[in-house]
Amino acid sequence: MKYFATVFLILSTVFFAHSQTYEIGGMIGGANYIGDVGKTNYINPNSFAVGGLFKWNRSARHSFRASALFAEIKGDDAKSSNGRREQRGYHFINRLKEVSVGLEYTFWDFDVHSQKAISTPYLYTGLTYFGYNALVKNGDGVDFIEYENASTFAIPMVLGYKANISSNAMIGFEIGARYTFTDNLDGSNPIKGETDFDNLKFGNTNNNDWYVFTGITVTFAFGRKPCYCNF
Repeated sequence: MKYFATVFLILSTVFFAHSQTYEIGGMIGGANYIGDVGKTNYINPNSFAVGGLFKWNRSARHSFRASALFAEIKGDDAKSSNGRREQRGYHFINRLKEVSVGLEYTFWDFDVHSQKAISTPYLYTGLTYFGYNALVKNGDGVDFIEYENASTFAIPMVLGYKANISSNAMIGFEIGARYTFTDNLDGSNPIKGETDFDNLKFGNTNNNDWYVFTGITVTFAFGRKPCYCNF
């Protein structure tokens, strides 16, 4: 937790060093994962997620964005529509802590200082770094245990829609999938040095896991009104 807070603080300090228009706020919603345990729905928020958001509005069409997100993901074969998974009965819970930096691009001009109602769809992508619990199946049981703390990267792919609700406040709704560089959010592909976990692996070990955030963002703009003419 301290590591992610430090990274987020450093990123915020870098952005604050410039005199431009910024947004700061929060995000709240649900998360779900896509992998080898439980349901296979792409959008199925079934656990709580919350985070913070910071933007540097570099033009009316794009912003540099940094965020931190804390989420719980879970899977339960008993809730799957796949007969083989239902019979198998595996279930797990994992906790994620991510920081993400990248570029948000709006489909139409979006001036946060506009005095009239404005709204636009937007896309966001960049690079995400997140921590999670590396899991392994508990012997012949149906649940999983943690064997170490792990971290890796993910590629965020976010689609959202936002609108202003006052001269300096914005609200948005977004769905963001993260393609991760691990296949062990669910304990299906445990790897640790020379430890032999081969007999505990299951599922498709050639496909990495995904997780998805679905929720609402609220941000507040501050700083002087920007001049976009130079960029």
